[in-house]
Amino acid sequence: AQAVAAELERCQPHMRKLQHNDVTVVVYGECAGTIQGRIDMPLAKRPRFADATAWQRYAERLNAFGAQLLARYGIRLAYHHHMGAYVQAPADIDQLMALTDPASVFLLFDTGHAWFGGAADPVALLRKHAARVVHVHCKDVRPQIIDQARNGGWSFLDSVINGAFTVPGDGAIDNRAILRVLKDVGYQGWLVVEAEQDPAVAPSYAYARKGHDTLRALVDQSSVCHGPGQRER
Repeated sequence: AQAVAAELERCQPHMRKLQHNDVTVVVYGECAGTIQGRIDMPLAKRPRFADATAWQRYAERLNAFGAQLLARYGIRLAYHHHMGAYVQAPADIDQLMALTDPASVFLLFDTGHAWFGGAADPVALLRKHAARVVHVHCKDVRPQIIDQARNGGWSFLDSVINGAFTVPGDGAIDNRAILRVLKDVGYQGWLVVEAEQDPAVAPSYAYARKGHDTLRALVDQSSVCHGPGQRER
Protein backbone atom coordinates (compact mmCIF):
# COMPACT_ATOMS: atom_id res chain seq x y z
CA ALA A 1 0.00 0.00 0.00
CA GLN A 2 2.84 2.39 0.85
CA ALA A 3 4.55 1.69 -2.48
CA VAL A 4 1.35 2.42 -4.38
CA ALA A 5 0.77 5.63 -2.44
CA ALA A 6 4.35 6.76 -3.08
CA GLU A 7 4.05 6.04 -6.80
CA LEU A 8 0.78 7.93 -7.03
CA GLU A 9 2.38 10.87 -5.24
CA ARG A 10 5.23 10.95 -7.77
CA CYS A 11 2.69 10.86 -10.62
CA GLN A 12 0.53 13.70 -9.31
CA PRO A 13 2.01 16.59 -11.34
CA HIS A 14 1.64 14.65 -14.57
CA MET A 15 -1.85 13.41 -13.71
CA ARG A 16 -3.00 16.94 -12.87
CA LYS A 17 -1.74 18.08 -16.26
CA LEU A 18 -3.59 15.25 -18.00
CA GLN A 19 -6.74 16.01 -16.05
CA HIS A 20 -6.49 19.68 -17.00
CA ASN A 21 -6.40 18.62 -20.66
CA ASP A 22 -9.47 16.37 -20.27
CA VAL A 23 -7.47 13.15 -20.69
CA THR A 24 -9.47 10.08 -19.68
CA VAL A 25 -6.92 7.29 -20.31
CA VAL A 26 -3.27 6.99 -19.29
CA VAL A 27 -1.00 4.29 -20.68
CA TYR A 28 0.84 2.18 -18.13
CA GLY A 29 3.90 0.32 -19.41
CA GLU A 30 5.98 -1.84 -17.08
CA CYS A 31 9.64 -0.80 -17.07
CA ALA A 32 11.10 -2.17 -13.82
CA GLY A 33 13.25 -5.19 -14.60
CA THR A 34 12.22 -5.36 -18.24
CA ILE A 35 14.63 -5.79 -21.16
CA GLN A 36 12.99 -4.01 -24.11
CA GLY A 37 15.68 -1.33 -23.97
CA ARG A 38 18.66 -3.71 -23.85
CA ILE A 39 20.11 -4.62 -27.22
CA ASP A 40 22.41 -7.17 -25.57
CA MET A 41 19.56 -9.20 -24.02
CA PRO A 42 17.63 -11.78 -26.07
CA LEU A 43 13.88 -11.77 -25.68
CA ALA A 44 14.02 -15.29 -24.27
CA LYS A 45 15.51 -13.78 -21.11
CA ARG A 46 12.59 -11.47 -20.44
CA PRO A 47 11.40 -11.31 -16.82
CA ARG A 48 8.65 -13.61 -15.56
CA PHE A 49 6.73 -13.74 -12.32
CA ALA A 50 8.06 -16.50 -10.11
CA ASP A 51 4.72 -17.95 -9.05
CA ALA A 52 1.01 -17.34 -8.51
CA THR A 53 1.73 -15.33 -5.37
CA ALA A 54 3.92 -12.88 -7.28
CA TRP A 55 1.21 -12.51 -9.91
CA GLN A 56 -1.38 -11.82 -7.22
CA ARG A 57 0.76 -9.18 -5.51
CA TYR A 58 1.32 -7.44 -8.81
CA ALA A 59 -2.39 -7.48 -9.65
CA GLU A 60 -3.30 -6.08 -6.24
CA ARG A 61 -0.92 -3.14 -6.70
CA LEU A 62 -2.30 -2.45 -10.16
CA ASN A 63 -5.85 -2.59 -8.81
CA ALA A 64 -5.02 -0.09 -6.09
CA PHE A 65 -3.15 2.23 -8.45
CA GLY A 66 -5.88 2.12 -11.10
CA ALA A 67 -8.66 2.65 -8.57
CA GLN A 68 -6.95 5.70 -7.10
CA LEU A 69 -6.26 7.22 -10.52
CA LEU A 70 -9.91 6.85 -11.44
CA ALA A 71 -11.16 8.18 -8.11
CA ARG A 72 -8.84 11.21 -7.96
CA TYR A 73 -8.55 12.22 -11.59
CA GLY A 74 -11.21 10.35 -13.53
CA ILE A 75 -8.44 8.70 -15.57
CA ARG A 76 -8.48 5.01 -16.50
CA LEU A 77 -5.29 2.95 -16.37
CA ALA A 78 -4.58 1.26 -19.73
CA TYR A 79 -2.07 -1.55 -19.28
CA HIS A 80 0.32 -1.94 -22.22
CA HIS A 81 1.45 -5.54 -22.81
CA HIS A 82 4.90 -5.36 -24.38
CA MET A 83 7.74 -7.46 -25.73
CA GLY A 84 10.55 -7.93 -23.21
CA ALA A 85 8.26 -7.30 -20.25
CA TYR A 86 6.46 -9.39 -17.65
CA VAL A 87 3.21 -9.28 -19.61
CA GLN A 88 4.19 -10.28 -23.13
CA ALA A 89 2.53 -13.54 -24.18
CA PRO A 90 -1.19 -14.11 -24.69
CA ALA A 91 -1.26 -16.25 -21.54
CA ASP A 92 0.22 -13.32 -19.60
CA ILE A 93 -2.51 -11.02 -20.86
CA ASP A 94 -5.15 -13.59 -19.95
CA GLN A 95 -3.70 -13.89 -16.45
CA LEU A 96 -3.48 -10.15 -15.94
CA MET A 97 -7.07 -9.63 -17.02
CA ALA A 98 -8.25 -12.50 -14.80
CA LEU A 99 -6.50 -11.20 -11.70
CA THR A 100 -7.21 -7.48 -12.02
CA ASP A 101 -10.42 -5.59 -11.30
CA PRO A 102 -12.35 -4.74 -14.50
CA ALA A 103 -13.42 -1.48 -12.88
CA SER A 104 -9.84 -0.39 -12.09
CA VAL A 105 -7.45 -1.87 -14.67
CA PHE A 106 -8.08 -1.66 -18.40
CA LEU A 107 -6.12 -2.80 -21.43
CA LEU A 108 -4.14 -1.13 -24.15
CA PHE A 109 -4.27 -3.64 -27.00
CA ASP A 110 -1.22 -3.50 -29.24
CA THR A 111 -1.75 -5.50 -32.42
CA GLY A 112 1.96 -5.87 -33.23
CA HIS A 113 3.06 -6.84 -29.74
CA ALA A 114 0.17 -9.31 -29.56
CA TRP A 115 1.40 -11.08 -32.71
CA PHE A 116 5.09 -10.95 -31.77
CA GLY A 117 4.23 -12.06 -28.24
CA GLY A 118 2.83 -15.31 -29.57
CA ALA A 119 -0.78 -14.72 -30.58
CA ALA A 120 -1.29 -16.88 -33.65
CA ASP A 121 -4.58 -15.01 -34.05
CA PRO A 122 -4.46 -11.48 -32.57
CA VAL A 123 -8.12 -11.03 -33.50
CA ALA A 124 -9.15 -13.93 -31.25
CA LEU A 125 -7.03 -12.55 -28.41
CA LEU A 126 -8.61 -9.12 -28.81
CA ARG A 127 -12.08 -10.64 -28.86
CA LYS A 128 -11.44 -12.27 -25.46
CA HIS A 129 -10.61 -8.96 -23.81
CA ALA A 130 -12.28 -6.34 -26.00
CA ALA A 131 -14.59 -5.16 -23.22
CA ARG A 132 -11.53 -4.04 -21.22
CA VAL A 133 -9.79 -2.24 -24.11
CA VAL A 134 -9.62 1.57 -23.77
CA HIS A 135 -6.69 2.34 -26.08
CA VAL A 136 -5.30 0.67 -29.21
CA HIS A 137 -1.87 0.75 -30.85
CA CYS A 138 -2.26 -0.23 -34.49
CA LYS A 139 1.01 -1.52 -35.83
CA ASP A 140 1.63 -4.38 -38.24
CA VAL A 141 4.23 -7.14 -38.50
CA ARG A 142 6.58 -8.79 -40.95
CA PRO A 143 6.23 -12.46 -39.96
CA GLN A 144 9.43 -13.60 -41.67
CA ILE A 145 11.46 -11.12 -39.62
CA ILE A 146 9.71 -12.18 -36.41
CA ASP A 147 10.54 -15.82 -37.22
CA GLN A 148 14.18 -14.84 -37.63
CA ALA A 149 14.08 -12.93 -34.33
CA ARG A 150 12.70 -15.95 -32.49
CA ASN A 151 15.02 -18.47 -34.13
CA GLY A 152 18.06 -16.24 -33.84
CA GLY A 153 17.60 -15.21 -30.21
CA TRP A 154 17.43 -11.52 -31.06
CA SER A 155 16.81 -8.75 -28.56
CA PHE A 156 13.75 -6.56 -28.91
CA LEU A 157 15.85 -3.69 -30.27
CA ASP A 158 17.55 -5.97 -32.82
CA SER A 159 14.09 -7.09 -33.91
CA VAL A 160 12.95 -3.49 -34.34
CA ILE A 161 16.06 -2.43 -36.24
CA ASN A 162 15.69 -5.38 -38.60
CA GLY A 163 12.07 -4.53 -39.39
CA ALA A 164 9.87 -6.81 -37.29
CA PHE A 165 7.23 -4.06 -37.13
CA THR A 166 5.63 -1.91 -39.77
CA VAL A 167 2.45 0.13 -40.14
CA PRO A 168 -1.07 -1.07 -41.01
CA GLY A 169 -1.30 -1.81 -44.71
CA ASP A 170 2.27 -3.06 -44.95
CA GLY A 171 2.15 -6.30 -42.99
CA ALA A 172 0.23 -9.48 -42.17
CA ILE A 173 -2.34 -8.44 -39.56
CA ASP A 174 -6.01 -8.46 -40.52
CA ASN A 175 -6.75 -4.89 -39.49
CA ARG A 176 -10.27 -5.03 -40.91
CA ALA A 177 -11.08 -7.88 -38.49
CA ILE A 178 -9.46 -5.99 -35.61
CA LEU A 179 -11.68 -2.98 -36.28
CA ARG A 180 -14.73 -5.19 -36.58
CA VAL A 181 -14.18 -6.56 -33.07
CA LEU A 182 -13.74 -3.04 -31.70
CA LYS A 183 -16.90 -1.90 -33.44
CA ASP A 184 -18.85 -4.82 -32.01
CA VAL A 185 -18.03 -3.74 -28.43
CA GLY A 186 -18.71 -0.06 -29.14
CA TYR A 187 -15.08 1.05 -28.81
CA GLN A 188 -14.73 4.84 -29.08
CA GLY A 189 -11.11 5.40 -28.09
CA TRP A 190 -7.98 6.24 -30.04
CA LEU A 191 -6.48 4.23 -32.89
CA VAL A 192 -2.78 5.10 -32.78
CA VAL A 193 -0.73 4.37 -35.90
CA GLU A 194 2.56 3.07 -34.58
CA ALA A 195 5.59 1.16 -35.82
CA GLU A 196 9.03 1.13 -34.27
CA GLN A 197 11.28 1.13 -37.35
CA ASP A 198 14.61 2.46 -38.54
CA PRO A 199 13.69 5.77 -40.22
CA ALA A 200 16.70 5.45 -42.52
CA VAL A 201 15.04 2.36 -44.02
CA ALA A 202 11.39 3.25 -43.47
CA PRO A 203 10.93 7.05 -43.83
CA SER A 204 8.74 8.19 -40.96
CA TYR A 205 6.25 10.43 -42.75
CA ALA A 206 5.64 8.09 -45.66
CA TYR A 207 4.97 5.14 -43.38
CA ALA A 208 2.88 7.16 -40.93
CA ARG A 209 0.75 8.38 -43.83
CA LYS A 210 0.36 4.84 -45.18
CA GLY A 211 -0.76 3.55 -41.79
CA HIS A 212 -3.15 6.44 -41.25
CA ASP A 213 -4.69 6.17 -44.71
CA THR A 214 -5.11 2.41 -44.39
CA LEU A 215 -6.95 2.67 -41.07
CA ARG A 216 -8.93 5.71 -42.19
CA ALA A 217 -10.28 3.80 -45.18
CA LEU A 218 -11.17 0.75 -43.07
CA VAL A 219 -12.89 2.89 -40.45
CA ASP A 220 -14.89 4.74 -43.08
CA GLN A 221 -15.93 1.49 -44.73
CA SER A 222 -17.08 -0.07 -41.47
CA SER A 223 -18.46 3.08 -39.80
CA VAL A 224 -16.47 2.30 -36.65
CA CYS A 225 -17.12 4.78 -33.85
CA HIS A 226 -13.79 6.36 -33.02
CA GLY A 227 -11.95 9.37 -31.74
CA PRO A 228 -9.63 11.56 -33.79
CA GLY A 229 -6.89 9.76 -35.68
CA GLN A 230 -3.30 10.06 -34.52
CA ARG A 231 0.02 9.24 -36.09
CA GLU A 232 2.87 8.17 -33.86
CA ARG A 233 6.49 7.53 -34.78
